[in-house]
Amino acid sequence: MESEFIAWLGARLPRHEQLTLGIGDDAALVRLRERGDLLISTDMLMDTVDFHLEQVDPRRIGRKAMAVNLSDIAAMAGRPLAAVVSVALPRSAGLPLAKALCEGFLPLAEQFDLALAGGDTNSWDGPLVISVTILGEPTERGPLTRRGALPGDVILVTGAFGGSILGRQFDFEPRVAEALALRARYELHAGIDVSDGLTLDLSRLAAASGCGAVVEPGKIPIAEAAREFAEHEPSRGTALDHALSDGEDFELILAAPPDAARQMLADQPLGVPLTAIGQVVAEPGLWQVDAAGARRPLEARGFLH
Repeated sequence: MESEFIAWLGARLPRHEQLTLGIGDDAALVRLRERGDLLISTDMLMDTVDFHLEQVDPRRIGRKAMAVNLSDIAAMAGRPLAAVVSVALPRSAGLPLAKALCEGFLPLAEQFDLALAGGDTNSWDGPLVISVTILGEPTERGPLTRRGALPGDVILVTGAFGGSILGRQFDFEPRVAEALALRARYELHAGIDVSDGLTLDLSRLAAASGCGAVVEPGKIPIAEAAREFAEHEPSRGTALDHALSDGEDFELILAAPPDAARQMLADQPLGVPLTAIGQVVAEPGLWQVDAAGARRPLEARGFLH
């Protein structure tokens, strides 16, 4: 099966200028556009943990596997370069499943000019496992990390949050173009993508920066899916609860100095909304303030691996 799949893949993959040597050898050879640092990220998705194969079109699973890695490059305001994909296939599925997964991530690769450099396949008696490793490069302004937030910075987010379980977890748009545009035009101090939950990932950014964060819950942009989920499953929390903790939104959290944040909010330069939801503070921890300005602790909730 592997030889047949490699032959099919070799004919299916588009040629890419950065890929000097692609699949079929012991390693791929990727030509970097410029000398400098290389961004590397990897994510593994597993059946029954990150998706349920019997419930989801495999093409959507393949797309998600590539998209979550692109989101990591976006969080660093980087340019995607190349990716390798490895899959452990259930013996009963084999070649048709491998092809369907490939057809899922190929459109994203083409959209973001990403060279697909190879990977590995295997079959076993367990569930589907798919792992993508992605390479990228920082822009001229350098990588955007979690460590640079400063007290007084405004906390901004792209898009809306919550309810991704209703389908957006497979169909979200990695914010690569948005991150590159913002990085080029404005001063940004720190960033992270929301994979595990808005409050949990914000707490990680704050902790990495040696700071705290104060959130105004009334300003959190709530996705329509979160409201729908809360309406049908009221015992599982409010729409705001879902926005704060559901995860798999893959939007960006950014920390920017006040002047830059004001300009970004006035310009709204992206096709997706930018919203200010709080402020970075010197005191460690995560906090929320009500309409009267009273501050109390905010639990960092989300998916813990």
